[in-house]
Amino acid sequence: MPRKSRITPPSNPWPAIGIEAWTLGMEASAVIGLRVYQHMMAGPAGNAASRAEARLMVEEKVAAAAELHRTMVSGGLGSTPATATKRIIRHYASTVRANRKRLTG
Repeated sequence: MPRKSRITPPSNPWPAIGIEAWTLGMEASAVIGLRVYQHMMAGPAGNAASRAEARLMVEEKVAAAAELHRTMVSGGLGSTPATATKRIIRHYASTVRANRKRLTG
């Protein structure tokens, strides 16, 4: 009778990463829609809230990119492409999720 190996082959992480990326894309689309709606309701000239949201959007993007760059340079993204991809997705997902919650109130 053959012996069973106790070593399990590594699983493929990419399908789960794909689902996380898809989820991030859907949430980001929702945030974009909420921001567009807010700006539309403010009228052609906008209002203080829509201008503040636009400014916040740009500031968040710059800050998130800078933070991700610092993490990458310090080696904080991991040693494999899959690990780095997961950490990048999760980095952006937390900000997107917080924006969605804030904008839906």
